[in-house]
Amino acid sequence: MAEKKETAKSAPAYTKAQILAAEKYSNRRDLLGAILKDQEYTLDQVDAEIEKFRKGKVK
Repeated sequence: MAEKKETAKSAPAYTKAQILAAEKYSNRRDLLGAILKDQEYTLDQVDAEIEKFRKGKVK
């Protein structure tokens, strides 16, 4: 019998609207609404975008 090789499953991706509706990010909705583009993100990517924004320099 041939065995199926499992490929590494990537983390699920969510749309901007789904992320804004998530309870996890309820205290950051305004920030996320401003910095996220209309595309799909994983939760790790969302956390990275938040950190990138927080560590940015003020002009």
